[in-house]
Amino acid sequence: MDKVSAPQTRLILPDYVRPGLRVLFVGINPGLRSAAIGHHFGGYSSRFWKLLFDAQLITEPLGPTQDFRLLEWGLGLTNVVARATAGIDALTARDYRLGAVRLLRLIRKNQPKIVAILGITPYRHIFRIPPGRPVDLGKQTVMLGTASIFVLPNPSGRNAHYPYGTMLESFCALRKAARP
Repeated sequence: MDKVSAPQTRLILPDYVRPGLRVLFVGINPGLRSAAIGHHFGGYSSRFWKLLFDAQLITEPLGPTQDFRLLEWGLGLTNVVARATAGIDALTARDYRLGAVRLLRLIRKNQPKIVAILGITPYRHIFRIPPGRPVDLGKQTVMLGTASIFVLPNPSGRNAHYPYGTMLESFCALRKAARP
């Protein structure tokens, strides 16, 4: 098992974004394992890569070290907060606020068809939705410019209580909406 500590990590992962993406996936922030290997969704228990393939958003199985290849399918990757932490409890309101500003600029500049936010927590922070107000998964009524917004279940292993089949349904609904 890899032992990951803060001094060993690359604190920021690259964004994989270009104009006109079909889908821009937005995570909360990289975990320490992802930062250590330098690739998105690199945690041992992350279900992100399996979900992409099983939902037929990509045509071949990929893993974290091939994250840059998502661009081949018109898919991109970024995070609300760029710096890696051991968990979201280490993030501050300021981290989210500054990250949301950066994210909105990135979306305006690149104009993806769909922005897929991975988890209710980042969606709440981006759109300043109070904790008591319910958020449904799936397509949202709000848009960012011309981009539709989808909220998907967070595929992190920390969300292991969430059934894989239910996650897959959400990713399949995204695939249908993202058809060219």
